[in-house]
This record gives sequence, C-alpha cells and structure tokens, in this order.
Amino acid sequence: MRLLEVRSASVAGIAAAMMLGAAATTVVAQQDYAPGVLPGVKHAGSGNIHVLGHIPLGGFFRVMDNEMEQELSRPYVYVAQSRDRQGFSIIDIKDVEHPKKIYSWVIDNPELHGGTGGMDGKYFKIKSKTGGAKYYYVQSLQFGGSGPDADLGAVVADVTGLPDTSKVKIVARIKHPESPGGFHNMFAYKHSDGRVLLFATATHPYALVYDMEKVLANPTDASKALIGQVPIPENESTRLGNSGYHDFQVFYDSKTRQDKFYGAGRGGYFLYDVSKPETPKLITSIVGASGITGGHTFTPVPNQDVVVTEAEYQFAPLRLFDLTPGITGKAQTVNRPIGAWTADWHDLSHNHEVKWPFVFVSGYEDGLQVFNLVDPKNPQTVGWYYTCECKHEGGFGGVPAWEGNSVMQGAFGIKVRDADGLITISDSNTGFWLFKMDGFTSWKGEDWGMPNVSSSQDWDRGPVVATGGAKLVP
Repeated sequence: MRLLEVRSASVAGIAAAMMLGAAATTVVAQQDYAPGVLPGVKHAGSGNIHVLGHIPLGGFFRVMDNEMEQELSRPYVYVAQSRDRQGFSIIDIKDVEHPKKIYSWVIDNPELHGGTGGMDGKYFKIKSKTGGAKYYYVQSLQFGGSGPDADLGAVVADVTGLPDTSKVKIVARIKHPESPGGFHNMFAYKHSDGRVLLFATATHPYALVYDMEKVLANPTDASKALIGQVPIPENESTRLGNSGYHDFQVFYDSKTRQDKFYGAGRGGYFLYDVSKPETPKLITSIVGASGITGGHTFTPVPNQDVVVTEAEYQFAPLRLFDLTPGITGKAQTVNRPIGAWTADWHDLSHNHEVKWPFVFVSGYEDGLQVFNLVDPKNPQTVGWYYTCECKHEGGFGGVPAWEGNSVMQGAFGIKVRDADGLITISDSNTGFWLFKMDGFTSWKGEDWGMPNVSSSQDWDRGPVVATGGAKLVP
C-alpha cells in the first residue's frame, strides 16, 4: 500500500477493470447478517472458514502487515504497528484459540516521528558460528522525510530467545541516507548460493539488496552490507517521477536454475534474474497493460509461468498474466491478462499469498478471501471471512489525517503456515486474526505436482530442486 498517496481510479482504468471482471467468473460471497447489524456492512463468512483466535491491537490504522514463522516449534507472529505505536508486536500462537501478545517495541520518542511507522516485517534464520541457529526479525519503518530517523529503513531484532521476551534485542539499524523516507516493503530470501538476502524498497527507482550476515557484522553501518540494486528499467511507462518499487518477492526456478526477482512498482511489473544479485538481469516485464500505470504486488504460481498481480486502486481486480511469451523471448513484454478475480468490484484487494491451487487474499474491506487458480481464465472463490465489518469507503485518508473515504481499510496483511495450513490476517481496524480452512491442513507443492516453491523460505537448506511439473490449463 502506498500510504503517502491515495490514488483514484481513472475512468479508463475503471472501465478496464470492469471489463476484466466481466471476463472472469467470480463467486459472489453470500453474507450472513446477524440481527441488528448496520446495513451495508459485511459480516461473518463462508461455512468452510473458521475463526480460531483474535486480538484487537489498537484501533483504526494501528495495524499493518504481519509475518509468521514457519516452524511449528516457534509459534510466533510479528505484527507491524503504526500511528502512536510505531514499531511491532509479537504474538504467541502456541495455543491458536488463545493467542497472546507477549512483546511490543516502539521507536524512541514516537511523538517526534512523522510518517506511518511500522509497515512490513520479515523473519530469517542464520546458522550460528558457535552451533545451533539464530532467529531474527526485520521491521521496516517509514518516518517520512524529516525527524530524527528520516533515513532509518529498518531495525533488526534478535528473537532467538523467545518466548523469553527479555532476550529480544534490537541488534542492527539499517539506514539509507541517499533515499530518506524509510523502507515500505521488504523480502527476506535464502539465495541459492547460501546467503540470506534482504530486498528492500527505496524512494528511488531501484530495490536495495543487503547481505544480512554483513548487516549483523556491521550493525551501525549497513552500507557495508549493501551488495546490489535492482533497477526499474526506463521506458515510456516508467520514466516519470522518482518513486520505485512497491514490493517484490524472490523465488528459485528449478527449471532454469535461476533466482528470480518479481518486482512491482512504477510502470508495472518486472522480472529479473538475481542469481548474481550484484548484477541483476532483466528477463521480461508487464508494462502497457490497460488500466495499469503502477504495480503493487507480483506473485508467481510455483512453476512460475502464470502470475497474480495487484495494482491497488478502487475497482481494480487481481489480474492474472501468462509470462511464457516474455520468458521464452516470443514477446519483449507482456501486456494482456488472461483472467481476473475480485471479491467485490466496488472494493480493492490488498496482499495475497499463492499456495497452489489456492490464492489467499487480504482483501481490505472484504477481509480474508480464498480463490482457486487451477484454471487462471476462470478463477473461483472458495472461502471468505469479513474481518473489517466496516462502513464502505471510510478508510485511510492520508498522513497525518489518517481517516478518509477510501476503501483502504480492513484486512491488510496475510500469511499461511505450510506445516498445518494456519492462516493469519492483520486487519488495520480490528487487529490480529487466526483462521483455518476446511480441507487445507498443510501445503507442499509436490503434493500438487508443482515445485515446492512459495514465499516461505527453507532457511536450513535453501532452494530445493523439486519434482513435478504440472501445467496450468492454457
């Protein structure tokens, strides 16, 4: 989400989005209303989605993204917090029906800081030189262009000692003075060469790449750990302004043996080979697509031929593209979607996780949404739960006003734990939620004839060459 700018859809963009929505079949969520509830507010959900636990965390727009550790032996979720809670909270989910907030960190002197505060967070694991492993959580921060920490992009916390919160320590601060304003999003990745890398946004047209072992070795000078930048290529769609990527993800492709960077930002969506992150190479892009002037999120399915994209303006669906023409060199760029999905065309979906054959969506006003992607030309909604229960168009209005009339409110971030299928939602209005979906008890790509590749990292082994190779319906 771009919190410094609330964009309105152009007439052309709305028309394009509506045409795409009409081209793909969606299932309209049947709403179960309790007696006495406000008309026009969405409540409850489908019978196959079950609420396990819930914790309010401060009210309107004090909750941003969330990150869940994947090991069952470490039942911890990290929730980014904003406004007067500029930092993060740690939730213990050992008992999923009774989650507990066990720790909070807030920047020193929050009253002196502008901007939004905590935005995105990622955890990672590094083998200790003395044996065992160390666990860390990175919290991105955005304090605007002024104040005591204008150049602070993120803090790194050592969380190895959890559940003993007295052992949680901030061990490094990542600053980038050349691009003040902080980091909006980040992605922690176990590279095929063994390094743990952190990709971070900047206010300039590139993504920063840090070697996290070098960050920990030089905790007061992250510039020594900055090993590369992934640019946004200049063309007619991307040359205006100096903003950069919104967010990105990195996946290993066992077919080509490449580490691939999927970046969404100014002008569209960009796929790079970052097998050598010091010298990234552009593979293909999605630019010039109708209704898209900038990308928000860019996520491939496990075999990395079809992608799910988000553009973040009201009425915009999640568009689905086949990258094959661009990857094989048959086309210089891709600009025609093959399908689209939306929970409600009046609204806007925010973040998503692909766990083939499902896409799990944090849909702002539409809460948790799940759709099936087996046929990308005909995606089907299979479950939902409305976490926001908020009045339509009463959302984020910009900093410092906060409250406005946008649809940017509600389910903000989403994560899925592969080992048991647990789903977390961080809702900007109502806090932290835990869910399970009937029949989804775990996820492994190989069970579906797909590579075992997703946003979840294997911190011990790194990218694993998987068997299987299911092909999507053309």
